[in-house]
Amino acid sequence: MSDARTDKPGTAAEDTVWVEKVALIDQIPRSILMLSVFVVFVFLWHIATVFNLVSSIVLPTPAETFKDMLFVGKNLLTGDYMLPALWITSKEVIYGFALAIMIGFSLGVLVGETAFGERAIMPYLVALDTMPKVAFAPLFIAWLGFGIESKVALAAFIATFPIVVGTAAGLHAADENSRMLFKTMGASRMQTLIKMKLPMGLPQIFTGLKIGAVGVMAGAITAEFLGGGKGFGELIRVAASQLNTPRVFSLILYLSLLGLGLYAMVSYAQRKIVFWQRETVGGRGDG
Repeated sequence: MSDARTDKPGTAAEDTVWVEKVALIDQIPRSILMLSVFVVFVFLWHIATVFNLVSSIVLPTPAETFKDMLFVGKNLLTGDYMLPALWITSKEVIYGFALAIMIGFSLGVLVGETAFGERAIMPYLVALDTMPKVAFAPLFIAWLGFGIESKVALAAFIATFPIVVGTAAGLHAADENSRMLFKTMGASRMQTLIKMKLPMGLPQIFTGLKIGAVGVMAGAITAEFLGGGKGFGELIRVAASQLNTPRVFSLILYLSLLGLGLYAMVSYAQRKIVFWQRETVGGRGDG
């Protein structure tokens, strides 16, 4: 006698196939979630300033910050003195990130592919990364001067280590079956690296690039704080010395847009190159 459940088409599949339950909050589109978080943040910010929970010298009101952001935006659009400052900071960030990619990828391959790199080089890289990065700013300024070179050097210094770790981890991501297959086919070490290890390690490599893209901005601005210059960091330092906190906040927000732009470029490259990987948590695409 057959089971009654098999008499109805589709019932057996429903009983045997496991379907992941998606939480209600995960069904909300990303744009609505981001807008909601922003509205709540601005509301709490407004409450803190209206009820004087924080001094206005330390925390300006959202309206004051928005008004100053309009001023800064107009200044940038008209090509006034802030536009060259933004361009200088942008060059420091782009050059620093490019330098970090070259150094980080090279060291990552050395660490991930050789026992010498893993045993002799990696401990020194870890020791350097545990040191406070700000402490190196005076050294770079003393070595390279007050120009753009010292800012690029510190930016690259901060962004290099995540790229090293991401590259080395990516080269170790290949499974043993793939390694044995290439070895059986007589592939050389270079062929195995280029045709198997690097493609399979791209997700981890891009993770390192994303972390580096976030850190490179901090390096450039820190160097401007300590070593002068003509970028946005110097404008922030001057505004802070004048207790012009709305200007400080608006300049920081514009810098965050620059950082988001760099991060978005890396994410776009990842989506195009590592097109088989899903980045969303739980393997869900954006609705």
